[in-house]
Amino acid sequence: MATDKVSLEYGSLLFTDADMQERLPKPTYKKLMHVIKDGEPLDLDIANEVAHAMKEWALEHGATHFTHWFQPLTGITSEKHDSFITPRDDGTVLMAFSGKELVQGEPDASSFPSGGLRATFEARGYTVWDPMSPAFIKDEVLCIPTAFISYTGEALDKKTPLLRAEVALEKQAKRMLALFGLNPHRVYTTIGPEQEYFLIKEEDYQARPDLILTGRTLFGCEPAKGQELEEHYFGAIRPTVNEFMKELDDELWKLGIPAKTKHNEVAPCQHELAPIFEMGSLAIDDNLLTMEKMKLIASHHGLVCLQHEKPFEYVNGSGKHNNWSLCADGKNLLEPGDDPQDNLQFLVILACLVAAVDTHADLLRMSVASAGNDHRLGANEAPPAIISVFLGDALSPVVEALINKEHAEAHERETMDLGVPALPDVLRDNTDRNRTSPFAFTGNKFEFRMCGSQQNLSDPNVVLNTAVAEQCDRFVQYMDGVSEEEFIPVAMRFVRHTFRDHQRVIFDGNGYSDEWTAEAEKRGLPNLKTTPDALPALEKPENIALFEKYGVLSESEIHARYVADAEQYAKLLNIEANTMAYMTRHLFLPALFNYSGDIATTVATKAEIGIEAAAEKELVRTLTDGINTIMGAVNDLESNNAEAQGKTDPQEQDDFYRDVVIPSMDHLRTTVDAMEKVCGRDYWPVPSYNKMLFYV
Repeated sequence: MATDKVSLEYGSLLFTDADMQERLPKPTYKKLMHVIKDGEPLDLDIANEVAHAMKEWALEHGATHFTHWFQPLTGITSEKHDSFITPRDDGTVLMAFSGKELVQGEPDASSFPSGGLRATFEARGYTVWDPMSPAFIKDEVLCIPTAFISYTGEALDKKTPLLRAEVALEKQAKRMLALFGLNPHRVYTTIGPEQEYFLIKEEDYQARPDLILTGRTLFGCEPAKGQELEEHYFGAIRPTVNEFMKELDDELWKLGIPAKTKHNEVAPCQHELAPIFEMGSLAIDDNLLTMEKMKLIASHHGLVCLQHEKPFEYVNGSGKHNNWSLCADGKNLLEPGDDPQDNLQFLVILACLVAAVDTHADLLRMSVASAGNDHRLGANEAPPAIISVFLGDALSPVVEALINKEHAEAHERETMDLGVPALPDVLRDNTDRNRTSPFAFTGNKFEFRMCGSQQNLSDPNVVLNTAVAEQCDRFVQYMDGVSEEEFIPVAMRFVRHTFRDHQRVIFDGNGYSDEWTAEAEKRGLPNLKTTPDALPALEKPENIALFEKYGVLSESEIHARYVADAEQYAKLLNIEANTMAYMTRHLFLPALFNYSGDIATTVATKAEIGIEAAAEKELVRTLTDGINTIMGAVNDLESNNAEAQGKTDPQEQDDFYRDVVIPSMDHLRTTVDAMEKVCGRDYWPVPSYNKMLFYV
């Protein structure tokens, strides 16, 4: 019966293709499909019919309002709700929804981050319906996925550049595939985002101002037990958490989100949800909706869902693995085929991907840069900040043989015949996994593992799609004028030369090792360790030229994103610094004053009756020294943060936060955490790691 329930409810809150077929006249449905599948323009008459059908469907499901659901540069989603009601002269109301309301909305563009594209006195912006992402109902509101642009047509969101990058990649990939005699109707990416997150008790969350204001614990000494026993990973799920996961699955399935896998992660209180792959932009929409639902549903179970990359020190943080593949009419192009032509095509695409990652490693690193993710990368729980490609023992010998013009050994694995004796065999086996690699081939897809858990995945996929489009374009140009007889040897020359020229980025070893850091430097690979190091890559002339050439971002849009990201980094750190100062002065110092005072009273009381209180005296000295150190540290932090706030150049401000403010924050934390270890538990004003991470 449970299976029947899931089947009946799956997609029930999603305006699906079946709903459109049922409710739209056949000519209207066909025209809409041409809009969705072929990118044809949408005329208002069609929009009016779709809007009416969508409204009727929404009303039947209890909706009273509609909203344009969009993704401003904050990285999260935004919405403004309007009711369907239209008052009549007789005092009644008509429930109406027009094609114009479906297609276009008008939020205040100056109230969102714009990087200078919109001033306060230039408020107009538009949300524009994305018909490729189905409408859905959430909290009795019809949600219409949209792009968000300025009055002058510039992208103010995460989705618009992603859609442009998908168009660019499809165009160039079709040109490339045409050389192999293929003319697919659609070429598109598929993405499967693995979402990691923490769940803690709501009562603990409410007692921690740092969690409330910043999403992470800014203080906390090391717990007596962490993740060293490794018993939490794939362990039995706590009953309360299991109830949360059950409700989450039910709600996601109603929205047509194909949630598939759920399990405990490595750190205590850490978990993961993985969906089945979907088309690129839709997968990202669904991931954002999943993150929102996680937070809401956690509250139903007395829990809080933490999606920050590093909510707790001493245990693993959370990432979001961007599993990426390229498909043509449903066929995965990263899946080696059964005939020689398919395998040559596979090698060309593989070479294009390796070249794309190497050529634009700085942009890929930039695309995942954030204050939160800086805590993860390279911390023995996530890939290092150095971009490299892992091919594994299935493909690395093939690539090595190609570069050296040798025949690859089969290593007792099944091989695929390329049909040309001079060409190496391609090994069919799936490769092993390498968790230290930022960009790893895992059999029929690439896994970009550097993304942060709270990140909008549009950013890395904009870069990846555009970079691969450039390499597909390069292959087409390379093959220009080549005869049919020469096609295979020339294509193989392209593959061999591409792998040779970009071999430096291929690395199958331990990305955590010091030896790899030194080796990567010898190879000339960038090591952009922090967000201020990474963000300037966006404004390099060659990178601006890349995005402009393929119509993904204009120079002004690129500059706006750099400014918005740089400002976001500084703002987040300012909030963290202010929160640390507040907690120190209003929570920790008063607690230490009280505890040390009570201990000092004990010393005096014992002295009155002639008892030596040596241990208590030593503790009072320790507490007093700690209090004095904390006072100096918090004064330094406030002074340094004030200086950072006075800087007007975004890069200079970010650099100052990285070089001066963050060390001040680290020093204050160290001094406070040292006092947590000696302060009485009943005096300490916030829940400890021991309490938050280990609950029944």
